[in-house]
Amino acid sequence: MVVLDYGSGNLRSAQRALARVGADVEVTADAEAARNADGLVVPGVGAFAACMAGLRSIDGDKIIAERVAAGRPVLGVCVGMQILFARGVEFGVETAGCGLWPGAVVRLDAPVVPHMGWNVVDAPPDSLLFKGIAPGTRFYFVHSYAAQQWEGDAAAKLTWATHGVPFLAAVEDGPLSATQFHPEKSGDAGAALLANWVEGL
Repeated sequence: MVVLDYGSGNLRSAQRALARVGADVEVTADAEAARNADGLVVPGVGAFAACMAGLRSIDGDKIIAERVAAGRPVLGVCVGMQILFARGVEFGVETAGCGLWPGAVVRLDAPVVPHMGWNVVDAPPDSLLFKGIAPGTRFYFVHSYAAQQWEGDAAAKLTWATHGVPFLAAVEDGPLSATQFHPEKSGDAGAALLANWVEGL
């Protein structure tokens, strides 16, 4: 499995969290390794535009699209989820994303931003990512922006959370999955989710 190194994200903590659940993990920017891995994890922290610039610099957007087209699993985390959408709007500036899902990532309309800390999520009963994870389980979030509506495939499994407004906390759409929260910072709950994803590879 590969954690994609494009200059953004908690690469080592993602690597450690995946190793903890038994995955054989490599952190690399190598395109061939990223294309051919059983699973590709795309982390991301910071600004949408900076993440997209870093991703494009190693053709990461093309690698993700190729993998999804071939039915090969990809997991986006935090800004790594956001960049899968068509566009991000930050500080009034619109940046094109990978465009694998329609719609925009926009600022949370909440009394306190960023949304930082533990929050519950509402996962669908047939979710594979949240299999065996009890309702009411908390996950760790750090973000000011999120996708707040879903315009993609109606068959996708959507998990929601609320901070001021409802937003997408996770999406499972065929080979492409993503979480807005940080599973690698979410303790046993995050480990259980990563184990479910690894098991599905």
